[in-house]
Amino acid sequence: MAIATVYLIPAPIDEDSLQALPAYILDAVESCQAFYTEEERTARRFFKKLKKEIVIDNYRWYNMRAADPEMISFFKDDLRSGHTVGIISEAGCPGIADPGQVLVAIAQQAGAIVKPLVGPSSILLALMASGMNGQEFRFRGYLPIDAQERAKAIQKIEGESAKENCTQIFIETPYRNNQMMESLLKNCKDETRICVAVDLTSTEEWVKTMTVKEWKSHIRDLHKRPGIFLLHA
Repeated sequence: MAIATVYLIPAPIDEDSLQALPAYILDAVESCQAFYTEEERTARRFFKKLKKEIVIDNYRWYNMRAADPEMISFFKDDLRSGHTVGIISEAGCPGIADPGQVLVAIAQQAGAIVKPLVGPSSILLALMASGMNGQEFRFRGYLPIDAQERAKAIQKIEGESAKENCTQIFIETPYRNNQMMESLLKNCKDETRICVAVDLTSTEEWVKTMTVKEWKSHIRDLHKRPGIFLLHA
């Protein structure tokens, strides 16, 4: 009985920045029979940029975002049949702040070969460029939307950062970036360092680390710029 192979295929953070991806990703893509994607249209565009001659409709496509029983059943069938399949995030690496982790867990339980491929992760790229503690860090995902709850969350993670010497990493929907920055400057101590990394891997990439006090005199418009925030107290 053939053992299934599951490729974890990274997608570019910026759609036009394919130089951030290794060439061997195309070999993995072409070896697959089916793809489980967070956003099928994005994945199709990505593959066409990798190789314009690729015949997209030769593959089976499934939306993994909902993680519904029917999709999971198809995935398990692929594993039992020993197929080679790919899991693709909307941007960055599958399984990292991404619904692909559900399928990866199923693949591990089924004894499939799980092959993570090298590609850009905004979490790691931002941490690398921040100058903050890379030995001890924590990814918090999204902080609360409600202003009061967000303020409490910021104060909590600032306290944890100071106590544990831990870099705190979190993301926000791009159209709420400015509100997030306002909350950070309002609720953090002046000496706490904040790093903002936006448009990573693109020609507009910008990464800056300053104290809260310094940021207050260097406000920058972050509206609708895909970004990530880091905090170290």
